[in-house]
Amino acid sequence: MGWVAPPRSLASGARAGSPGRWRLAALPLLWAAATAAQAQFAAPEPTPPPNAKAGAPQDLTGYWVSLVTEDWRQRMMTPDKGDFSSVPVNAKARDLANQWNPDKDIASGDQCKAYGAAAIMRVPTRLHITWSDENTLRVETDAGKQVRELHFGPRPAHAPAPSLQGYSVAMWDGLRPGGQRGVTATLGGGGPKPSGYLKVETDSLKPGYLRKNGVPYGAATQVEEYFDSFTEANGDTWLVVTSIVTDPEYLSDRFITSSHFKKLAGPTGWRPADCEAK
Repeated sequence: MGWVAPPRSLASGARAGSPGRWRLAALPLLWAAATAAQAQFAAPEPTPPPNAKAGAPQDLTGYWVSLVTEDWRQRMMTPDKGDFSSVPVNAKARDLANQWNPDKDIASGDQCKAYGAAAIMRVPTRLHITWSDENTLRVETDAGKQVRELHFGPRPAHAPAPSLQGYSVAMWDGLRPGGQRGVTATLGGGGPKPSGYLKVETDSLKPGYLRKNGVPYGAATQVEEYFDSFTEANGDTWLVVTSIVTDPEYLSDRFITSSHFKKLAGPTGWRPADCEAK
């Protein structure tokens, strides 16, 4: 905008003992004018999506199969009693795990204790991910016939009753300002990776096993998970689920794992099966 010369009376005021007085008086007016001009030409704020499904930065739906690339012996077979490798168990957990009796679990109807939310993503399985509604993501496993409901939105005022899968609060995290999707850097030479990932926090869990051989987790356990997918140059789509299990009763530190799944074209191989205690 153009500069307007001050009235002579203000300019002469500098000679009357008020140096720069007219400049100070004009600053608020100039600032207001500049702010109004900037607001006139600024891009409007993006409208937030109406629900979690509409605002999803990644499409996690479909069928997936787990690829066991680590801890093969502990995941593909029932580990021996006393095998605590890579799990930061404390002395109390060791004592309890050394008393593990799968026949006792079967007799009491607890054969699904190794299929709870703190462990299910490590079980070799296929996943079927769908939207139950616009704010609830549903994750089904054919191993153990488990169903997880990932709820977007505030947590209920009253804690739900403890269950095998607990209560999961989900959110899209890592988005660009304004919730824009955009793209970020490529991974391993693959295509562009969408910004944003799924974060899930789960509690209200019944006690269960981190592994089939009775390595325990307690009722105060909390599970924090990050679901992230990407597509390689050859078209293969992968899902990586990083899980952080915190249990003040049986773990001396956080138990962190990363599980990998490959997307399938359809339900081929989908065979729901009951839980196995051994």
